Amino acid sequence: MTRAVDTRTPEVRPARRRRSQELRLGPGPAVRTVIWVVLGLFFLIPLFSMVEFTLRTAKPGVYNIDRWVAVFSGETTRYDRVYQGLGNSLVLAVVTVAIMLLVLLPTIVLVELRFPKLRRLLEGICLLPIMIPAIVMVVGLAPTYAVVTDVFGSGAWTLAFAYGITVLPYAYRAIQSNVAAVDMITLSEAARSLGAPWWTVFWRVLVPDLRRGILAAAALSVAVVLGEFTIASLLSRVNLQTSLLLVSQSDPFVAVIFALLALVFAFVLLVVVDRLVSVRRRRTAKG
Repeated sequence: MTRAVDTRTPEVRPARRRRSQELRLGPGPAVRTVIWVVLGLFFLIPLFSMVEFTLRTAKPGVYNIDRWVAVFSGETTRYDRVYQGLGNSLVLAVVTVAIMLLVLLPTIVLVELRFPKLRRLLEGICLLPIMIPAIVMVVGLAPTYAVVTDVFGSGAWTLAFAYGITVLPYAYRAIQSNVAAVDMITLSEAARSLGAPWWTVFWRVLVPDLRRGILAAAALSVAVVLGEFTIASLLSRVNLQTSLLLVSQSDPFVAVIFALLALVFAFVLLVVVDRLVSVRRRRTAKG
């Protein structure tokens, strides 16, 4: 019988071992577990406290689900204003996402393909709203909304014009990170060389590759719209947060219930977007 002989020199094996050790960057399994536990407690303890608050009764230590049943049964009209605010916020979310995609997505693509020198300028403009306090933004928007009210009326959906500005930083970052991972110039030039018009290049070639960023931008925009209060309050519009403030003055338990439902909805939306992106990625890898 012959025995395999390791022909590698002693100097090579320690060098490879050292390289493998150097590549193991980041915390170890124990540290990662501690980080996840701390982050989980940081987010879950307030949520559990909110749930416990909604289940309290007049007797200490006694809990029931009567308030949750009343909210979902729809037998009382006390929460009609909350339902109205929720409906307005959902409409606002849809209109805001539509405005954001119609304005921001073509602009990013155009700058990336034709005017790359303007990329920094576009980034600065899109990130500017996050540095301006909401109350300062409302002061500037108030004269504009006087004109908006005359043209479009005073419906709550008109807040989408202001929310389209508010969600710009989050939507831009989500889409731009996807744009940086796609060679848009090569894809567009290849499609154009095959005779595709610009609309086909944009809709059939570029948008499918940017679907991950578009879904993330839409989910972040919806979350921002559902949690916005200052602009709606100062412009005297009814959305979910302003209606929760009014209801909390008479029934704080129900206000907390609806706040929890809004958080759960935003979380589920982000999970669904992540699953859609993961399924799309696996199909692309298999194809």
